[in-house]
Amino acid sequence: MAQLTLAIGNRNYSSWSLRAWIALRHLGVPFQEVVIPLDQASTHEQIEAHSPSGRVPVLRAGALAVWDSLAICEYAAELTGRGWPPASEARAVARSIAAEMHSGFQTLRTLWPMNARARNRRTAIPAALAADVERIDELWNDCRHRFGAGGPWLFGAEYTIADAMYAPVVLRFNTYGARVSDTARWYMATVLEDGPLQEWLQGARAEPWIIASEEVG
Repeated sequence: MAQLTLAIGNRNYSSWSLRAWIALRHLGVPFQEVVIPLDQASTHEQIEAHSPSGRVPVLRAGALAVWDSLAICEYAAELTGRGWPPASEARAVARSIAAEMHSGFQTLRTLWPMNARARNRRTAIPAALAADVERIDELWNDCRHRFGAGGPWLFGAEYTIADAMYAPVVLRFNTYGARVSDTARWYMATVLEDGPLQEWLQGARAEPWIIASEEVG
């Protein structure tokens, strides 16, 4: 197999990059990494050199380009035979909540942008944002109660693509002080203590770049 290269944006702000990166790390897929600072004069040109969509993340394997976070996760699952729960019902739910994150929660994304370094930020919480937080809390509770008895992740002992899709949400909730249930808080603690996520956060703290529009609260 050709060497894999993953092009990502700033660790501090690029939530979609985190999803692909942490899935690859948890699934044990080796890859080289290219960090492209966002919101810089050279950003567009650098991304165009890697990505047919003009966005990050993008995974390259020789002539192959995979340019969507969920597609990158699925490709990693095909390479490894891992990434989704083995039981069909759990797997269907995991795919459903991953897809819901992929296409939904626009208010959360807009009003609470990912800022991995930031803590104790506070904003107004309109009804649409509260509804997004409540829905995510509901999803985490449902998965943990129905499928999580065997371990700390949403579907038990094994880290899944669903966990990768919600990792940036955990960082958002941690930054802006989301009020969530006990089950959600315990799940957040698991995610925040995760080794690969700690590695990502260490990299975010070392970055020199600041995007003013993403510094909310």
